[in-house]
Order: sequence, then structure tokens, then C-alpha cells
Amino acid sequence: MIRTFSLTVFLVFFQGAYLFPQNIVPQISNTARLIVQAQAGSYLSPQVKLGIDVLANQNFFPLLGKRVGLLTHPAGVNRLGISTVRILHQNKSVNLVALFGPEHGIYGNEKANEPIDNAIDPRTGLPVYSLYGKYRKPTPQMLSGLDVLVIDLQDIGTRSYTFISCMKLALEAAFENRVEVIILDRPNPLGGIKVDGPPMDTHWESYVGAFNIPYVHGLTIGELARMAVSKPGVLDIPDSTSRAGKLTVVTMDGWRRYMSWPSLGLKWIAPSPNIPDFPAAVGYAMTGLGAQIGNFKHGIGSEYPFRILTHTNASLDQLEAELNRRSIPGLSFESKSFQNGANTGLYVKVEDWSAWNPTELSFHMMQITAQFDFPNPFASATSNQGDLFNKHVGSSSWWREITQKGANANRTGFVVAWQRQARQFQIQSRNYWLYE
Repeated sequence: MIRTFSLTVFLVFFQGAYLFPQNIVPQISNTARLIVQAQAGSYLSPQVKLGIDVLANQNFFPLLGKRVGLLTHPAGVNRLGISTVRILHQNKSVNLVALFGPEHGIYGNEKANEPIDNAIDPRTGLPVYSLYGKYRKPTPQMLSGLDVLVIDLQDIGTRSYTFISCMKLALEAAFENRVEVIILDRPNPLGGIKVDGPPMDTHWESYVGAFNIPYVHGLTIGELARMAVSKPGVLDIPDSTSRAGKLTVVTMDGWRRYMSWPSLGLKWIAPSPNIPDFPAAVGYAMTGLGAQIGNFKHGIGSEYPFRILTHTNASLDQLEAELNRRSIPGLSFESKSFQNGANTGLYVKVEDWSAWNPTELSFHMMQITAQFDFPNPFASATSNQGDLFNKHVGSSSWWREITQKGANANRTGFVVAWQRQARQFQIQSRNYWLYE
């Protein structure tokens, strides 16, 4: 299904009954060959069709006769695991002329927070414009000569994961330069039901928090884009420019909001080095905020990133006793060795998905680190540490609470308030839903 949004919203294709006949464009032999190759490999044939699959089923009709740029990364693949770069480049009916890379680059081999230079892609010979180097927003020169910018990025459902920020800036630049944007939609790995955590105070908006949304937002990247162009003030461009822009979301076929990643039958491909699998994506939402300041570690650099907890100033028994004492809904903790048995930590298990509030553990971790670290590390944090913390968490009021009260911070009061705000956001965000 392909949906186009501008001042008004209308459908270009209807699911199962398409406006354009199936035979309007000849079948592309290269695409067929790639699919046969993938089916001969280790991939199953999942029931969910991703945005790139739906686009291919329509013989790439929205791209025909246009000069195409593609913003993507390693997880930009079809349901059989074939790279969108490869699919578009080898399709003779698609004029792919430029590539754009987010943080970690188009092949995911660049380190976090490391600037990336423009380059020539050795696989296709196309220019690759870095959106995580000198520029994070495409320049007019980068977009010059393009008719359409296709975006195929895999988000993981959390506000601070930078690919949605990259998408937002790309939308702004494209609209400013009268370039159409087509987003190939992908699943939110956490599903579309979980919405949790603090919203973003406007003061702290940054590249790790470009949207004023709860930390776990419950939307697909296509739905976020739809919100950005439909809701005044979200894009940092004049509303008249936003209204004049053209956004097309190629929606998935078969995805429903209750579906988390394991139910999809899709192979996980790491969207970034520290999210090698679905458990890490769950862990990112769950522990990522809790290790920003203090002596908690959450497994970065190990085989269990964001899932295994240790604390420099507490024994494993002390840490386990403290976490169990708190009876955090949906979670349990088990001792597990990691790094080839060199270390032992507490692996965080989600025992009850429905009871689990993704970000709640992080705020327990903040209280615990204020208890085990002395003096309160939040109160003694440098200005840079505090700014980085707040750009991720997004709540000035929580920062005041944890710096002033440490282990005695009123976590429960904040969590309850954030849950109420998250429910309100979810009600409002239904205006931008593309799936039930």
C-alpha cells in the first residue's frame, strides 16, 4: 500500500486492489533473479511485506522517470534480506543516482559518534553523501538534480536512536529544495502498542531527541514522518513549505500494531553495531538511559549489549538483592557469564511483556547508582555530562529531582505522570497511524 501526504491525505494504492494495473510496467528480470537467489539461501518467506517489497510489487511505479537518491543503511533490506541499494541499483527502470548514509554509514561499519566523510560507494560507483559528518542535514548541493529522495531506515522504537532524527532533517531539506520524499516503511520492533517514558522538553531537543514524543513512541518511521509533516511546528521549516512538500509512505502489508519483531518471521539485521539482535533493541529501551551517569554498565562491548548489568561499587549479590527488592513489573534478573566467561553480570529478562514498562528500569538504575555511588553522581556531574543526560532523558524536572534527592527521588510519581502523558500521546498519535 502506498500513501501520499501533503496538505490533504489520499491513497495512491489500495491494499489488494491497485489503481494501476499490474502489467503497466514489464517485470524486471534482475529483481526476479535476486529473489530467487535469496530464497535459495537461509531466508524464510515471511508473511509481512516491507515497504520495499510493496514498492517492488508495484514495479517501482513511483520512481519511474525520476532521478532517485536513497538514504539507507544495512538494515534497509527486503523481507528476503536483499539490500534496497542492490535492488534499486540493479533495476534498469530505476535511475538511482546518489546514496545518503546516516550514523554508522550505509554499511554500518562506522563507530558511534564518529564523523563520516563523503565517499564513492565501491559496490555501485555512486556518490555517498554522509549525513553524519560535516553535515547532518542534506545540503542543496547534495539534493541538486534529484527528483525524489527514498528513505529506508530501520528504527528501534526509541526517541534517542538517531535514524529518526536523520529522517526528520532529510524531510526538511527535501521539502525546502522541492524534492519529493518516499519512505519505505518498516516495523517498529517493539510493536505499536508500547508507549512509555518521559516526553522531550523543547529545551533539550537535539539529534538524540529531535521529536517531542515519549521515549518509547510506538510508531513506525513512516508514521513519525506523517506526524512531522501533518502537525504544525514539528519540522523546523515554515508551515507553508511543509504543506507544499510531498511525502509518500509506502506502507507494509501484513503488519499490525500488536506485532513485535519475533512474530514477523524476518531475519534481524543490525541497524547499528550495538544493536546486533532484537534482545539488544529491547535492552536499549530498557537500560540505555540508566547508565548515562554513574557506575552502572549495561553490557556495551559484550555479547549482551544493553541486557547485562554490573555496577563497579556493588557486588553481584548486592545488585541482585536491590533489584529484586524493587519488584519491577515484568522483569526478572539472572546471573550470567559474559565475554567468554571473563565476567559475570545480571541478565535482564522480560518475563511478562504486557506488564513491562520499557523505561522504568532505567529510573530504578539511576536511584540505585545514587545509592551505591557517593557522593550523588548526578549532583556532581559536569555541565557536559548533565547536558548529554538531559538530551537523552528529556525532562528538566526529573534532572532536578535526581540531582537534589538522589536515591530518595520520587521515581514513582514521575513514572505515573509519564505513563499518563504517554497514554495521551498515544490517543493523539492515532491521527497519524497507518496500521491498526
